[in-house]
Amino acid sequence: MNHILQEDIEYIAMSKSIEWKELENKSVLVTGATGLIGSQIIMALDEHNKSNKNPITIYAYARNEEKARKKFEDCTTYVKIVIGDICDDIKIDKPIDYIIHGASITGSKQFVDCPVETIMTGIEGTKNILEFAREKQIKGMVYLSSLEVYGVTDFSLKSVKEDQYGYIEQLSPRSSYSEGKRMIECMCVSYGSEYGVPVKIVRLSQTFGPGVSYEDGRVFAQFARAAIENKNIVLKTKGETYRNYCYTRDAVIGILCVLLKGEKREAYNIANEETGISICDMARLVAEDIKKRKIKVIFDIDDDIEKLGYAPTIKIALNTKKVQKLGWKAEIGLKEAYNRMIEYMKDTKGEKY
Repeated sequence: MNHILQEDIEYIAMSKSIEWKELENKSVLVTGATGLIGSQIIMALDEHNKSNKNPITIYAYARNEEKARKKFEDCTTYVKIVIGDICDDIKIDKPIDYIIHGASITGSKQFVDCPVETIMTGIEGTKNILEFAREKQIKGMVYLSSLEVYGVTDFSLKSVKEDQYGYIEQLSPRSSYSEGKRMIECMCVSYGSEYGVPVKIVRLSQTFGPGVSYEDGRVFAQFARAAIENKNIVLKTKGETYRNYCYTRDAVIGILCVLLKGEKREAYNIANEETGISICDMARLVAEDIKKRKIKVIFDIDDDIEKLGYAPTIKIALNTKKVQKLGWKAEIGLKEAYNRMIEYMKDTKGEKY
């Protein structure tokens, strides 16, 4: 494992913000197991097992067996790889105590090119997970949602709390992701209300760090690649969207805090409040601060940005006071997050997974 990623995994496994005793001798199912966040949750739980006499059994639910086995090749036998699609019935005949549901279509261009699949993967897949949770009578579940549920909020808001929603254009195929996430959140709390499924929701800001693949298409990875390859950063929009971000390690600790300490049927924002920045200024941070002006930011604005899968221009800074009451606070700032991600990407360039 890359040393930067290993440092983060070990840090999570030792975090005092997580009530580890609640997980002793328990089993955890993680969907979206090979994704950025899901994989690091699994690795951190497994790392904790190395110093724990009452180990956690971890079920890594994934579609691609080759990718899963490569991703978890350094893990102990407490990580059980389960191959399946969440849109089919979930077939695990062992007791499950906790579920972290992160499986989702995440590529922005897919939201536009495959909006039906984006919606149905979310809704059908989550329904199957919730039915499975109901059957197993689990102790707790977290659904990984997104800041995109807020839509286009009031630009005058300094920060957005969990009950401050904006507008989503329902007639845009790009809204298949954001509107789908809203519906899935409603489904989660409905299963909680009607069937007693103990589900909680985390709304993640855009999250990055070690573990991001070199070919990742999201803007933070595009900027990192430009830095590594000494190429200018090319923006296809004015870069006016403003949001805050979260380092992956911080996000994983936050998710586990909500799983074990959050209130049922409640949503929690997870972000680093200190990282608010526009896309344009983030590009300049990479070009001017991290690369010491060795590269430039160039604008090549496309006439039809929707075909690229970009979300509407937003200004949103997530308020995290609610999750902070559970004992969590983000630690890693934007520049350090970039430096650690860039070092990881340099080291793992060319790896298949």
